[in-house]
Amino acid sequence: MPLIGSGALVAEAAAKQGAVAAFNIITLEHIEAVVEGAERAKSPVILQVSENAVAFRGGRLLPLARAAVAAAEAASVPVALHLDHVKRDELLRQAADAGFGSVMYDAAHLPYEENLAATRAAADWAHTQGLWIEAELGEVGGKDGKAPLDPHAPGARTEPQEARAFVAESGVDALAVAVGSSHAMTSRTAALDHELIARLRAALTVPLVLHGSSGVPDDELTRAVTGGIAKVNIGTALNIALTGAVRAHLAAHESVVDPRKYLAVGRTAMAETVARMIGVLGAG
Repeated sequence: MPLIGSGALVAEAAAKQGAVAAFNIITLEHIEAVVEGAERAKSPVILQVSENAVAFRGGRLLPLARAAVAAAEAASVPVALHLDHVKRDELLRQAADAGFGSVMYDAAHLPYEENLAATRAAADWAHTQGLWIEAELGEVGGKDGKAPLDPHAPGARTEPQEARAFVAESGVDALAVAVGSSHAMTSRTAALDHELIARLRAALTVPLVLHGSSGVPDDELTRAVTGGIAKVNIGTALNIALTGAVRAHLAAHESVVDPRKYLAVGRTAMAETVARMIGVLGAG
């Protein structure tokens, strides 16, 4: 079916007090696994391409984007395409022509006023292109090999009244909030600040987004969605499933050299993770 906008999926999920799952993709196998898992769960899904994934592909956005569009159009469930954690305006401006319906503009590493100014400019441009735009306030740590932020470090938590002002002045359509999760966690030990999620939900009129969700236990994710999170980003969980399955297959079949043999096993493992995570979020 045709691509659908992330904003429409998030709004529909929020209206049902649920959340839409957004999975970060790196390879064609990621794309196929996410679509397969969503079809198993009979659920809409968001395919996300991050700026880091584009860098891995030599700075070329179109090969992965076109594969994602083709997979989405062949899917039996609604699929959206989202450009994630964009810091470079040059990449941002490629989004609409590459088939993306939404972007996450990431200036959260900047001081508040600089973050606001950069995000306002990005939102103004994005809206002229019909793009739904997400931003981040408070810094969800753990990206680019950096350690997670200390819970008491400046920016480690999103302050509700500051978030309300930021959304109003920036014009963004959704806000990623820092509430205790961290990017790139390989253990599921993160504890979320549910009282803060409730305060943020009460303070804001735009959907809340949770980044770094791979490190959050199932019960914490379910509670976060009940508390008001409407979009949940998942990336590392897929990579753990892929890598674990490939390692196990190669260990058991040392003579294998055809990558299709082990990539197929990895793709299946990722699809199973996608279907399970969608079930945890109640998005199916």
